[in-house]
Amino acid sequence: MKLKLGFAAALAALSVASIAYAEPKKGGVIDVATVGEPPTLDAMVTSTDLVGMISQHIFETLYTFDKNWNIAPLLAQSLPEISVDGTVYTIKLREGVTFHDKTAFDSADVVASLNRWLKLAGRGKQIAPNVKQVEAVDPMTVRITLAQPYAALPALLAFNNSAAIILPSEKQADPMTEVIGTGPYQLKERKPDQYIQLTRFDGYKPRSEEGSGYAGARNAYLDEIRFVPAPDASARLEGAVDGQFAYTDSLPVEQMGRLANAKSEPVLLQNFGWLMMRMNAKQGVLADVKVRKAVQKALSETDMLAAAFGDQKFYAVDGNMYPAGYPWKTDVNVKGNYDVADADASKKLLSDAGQKSPVPLRILTSRQYEFHYKMALVAAEYLKLAGFDVKMEVVDWATLTQRIQNPELWDIFITHSPFLPEPALINILSPTTVGWWNTPEIASAMTALTGTTDQAKRVAAFGTVQSLIMEQAPMIKVGNFSALSAKSPALKGFWPSPWPSFWNVSLEK
Repeated sequence: MKLKLGFAAALAALSVASIAYAEPKKGGVIDVATVGEPPTLDAMVTSTDLVGMISQHIFETLYTFDKNWNIAPLLAQSLPEISVDGTVYTIKLREGVTFHDKTAFDSADVVASLNRWLKLAGRGKQIAPNVKQVEAVDPMTVRITLAQPYAALPALLAFNNSAAIILPSEKQADPMTEVIGTGPYQLKERKPDQYIQLTRFDGYKPRSEEGSGYAGARNAYLDEIRFVPAPDASARLEGAVDGQFAYTDSLPVEQMGRLANAKSEPVLLQNFGWLMMRMNAKQGVLADVKVRKAVQKALSETDMLAAAFGDQKFYAVDGNMYPAGYPWKTDVNVKGNYDVADADASKKLLSDAGQKSPVPLRILTSRQYEFHYKMALVAAEYLKLAGFDVKMEVVDWATLTQRIQNPELWDIFITHSPFLPEPALINILSPTTVGWWNTPEIASAMTALTGTTDQAKRVAAFGTVQSLIMEQAPMIKVGNFSALSAKSPALKGFWPSPWPSFWNVSLEK
């Protein structure tokens, strides 16, 4: 199973194909191999994709995305009514929805949850200064009033990590003490480093629309989903080859040939997303933009990608924040700030910053995503040539996601992201997210990006955003990549996507 078309078009085609069979029967248990143990199940407090993938079965948001990445209602009855000046969003809620604890869903739950999101979530904090009030108009209507227009609000409310999940109004503890949502599956048991067991929520009320991506009906055909941490990439691959898992996440793409005669079939998302080296702009040597630029000038992204993926069919050397096919694609300010590999230029920047060689630099990475680790190894060698004293810190993914919250503990970490339909969702653009990039220039550019619904103006504003990313180097985009996973041939109705979901999925007997 391969995606060879544009991302949205390919997913749409696969989605249509996946539902072309008779209504499935309920039943069955599946094991899903993940890259590791999630640090939490509270999708508000982390932007980790692993948490988003698992928690989306338990919790729901007001909005979500359909197969073409259009915003669609989920717990909301319909798309919001927006005032002429763009500052007031009125949201009607669905009737008859219940939480896993059997309590009824209403506007009080939404108000409490959105206020929690504004306080705790990186994406919530991104917009919190602009939110004047979140209020219940009546039991099934909520109103959000902004100080200034913010075109990206529906997309923020739709996203599944750092997510505006809706919890019972009485269960808003921080940290989360009870895992209670409205989703098609509910938490039954969590045994750390063994499994997270979800069972069908028989009180779930699916939407009436046909399933489309993350939108529409979410039918829980499976009796049980068990997310099993398998941190070692080789172990995940062998498990997929042997048919140990119904779905295996994040396999090394260069090992795709191993699945040719395996008991699992490959699922390749071509041009899946982009890789980045996130820099600590708040504390340590990289708080100085000249030192960040020195890192930028030192690297060969070409060599990093070749080491990580081997075959060029699995990656693209591309410094643009978006590839061809997206309205946000722009070449602005990439030349001279990407794939430079100029040790002398890097050394000069370090000298101009008053740094004496060797400059200590900590790179935090994990082998649970093996391509992260391989890129880090190559980056370290180029940085050493430029006068950095690089210390590689290799930890499990859960530890990494916790450690990066403390700016004292790292300088660079390596991560990745799918290409997102709304650029304001890119979490480095929030001044409160990990990395803490917060300058007057990016604040002004983000105001221009989100303060209008005029698409031409928004595209131009994003050009400024990309230019600033290149100029101020809060992170380094390494390139684009394809992602490989594997599924059992018996798993029917599965929709390949950045955050695999297992509603509308059944087991063929």
